[in-house]
Amino acid sequence: MPDDAPTTSAPAPSPGVTGAEDWRPHLGSGTERPAPTLPQLVFFEPRIPGNTGNAIRLAAVTGARLHLVEPLGFDLDEPKLRRAGLDYHDLAAMEVHADLEAALASMPEARVFAFTTKATTRHTDVEYRPGDVLLFGPEPTGLPDDVLTHPRITDQVKIPMLPGRRSLNLTNSASIAIYEAWRQTGFAGGV
Repeated sequence: MPDDAPTTSAPAPSPGVTGAEDWRPHLGSGTERPAPTLPQLVFFEPRIPGNTGNAIRLAAVTGARLHLVEPLGFDLDEPKLRRAGLDYHDLAAMEVHADLEAALASMPEARVFAFTTKATTRHTDVEYRPGDVLLFGPEPTGLPDDVLTHPRITDQVKIPMLPGRRSLNLTNSASIAIYEAWRQTGFAGGV
């Protein structure tokens, strides 16, 4: 496998779990990826399984693809991940990448918007395109400076908050961003 290819093999099922009972989301490869209709969500080194489970549910209900950049702060078999994602795991498209370079290499033409409280551009000021990357950092630190200054970053983007507040929950932020992108398409494909 080339160094820049995403790691896409699904983990082995837990003992006693058959394929029909396997709750984990579809872990697709880039060759299986349909043309995007929304931006893609990328969680850089997520640490809290419940947030990622909620993001899997978000991906399932919006049709956005979720990318997780390792190292993860949990195992994909984590019960809290499963519980937070409810029964939406089989409806979500997700890829796991060994590092940020591998994730970005899987989307070579995409614009990359790094979400950070340090930005001046508001998330509503961006005209999102299918395939854009919405990049979010881990709680509680957010994206590190070396990621924020990565040459692939198109712009740093913020979600407005009242003064003196530190940050929003990771999946709440991703929800706000992907729904704004979807709103801009007139919620194409939604009911």
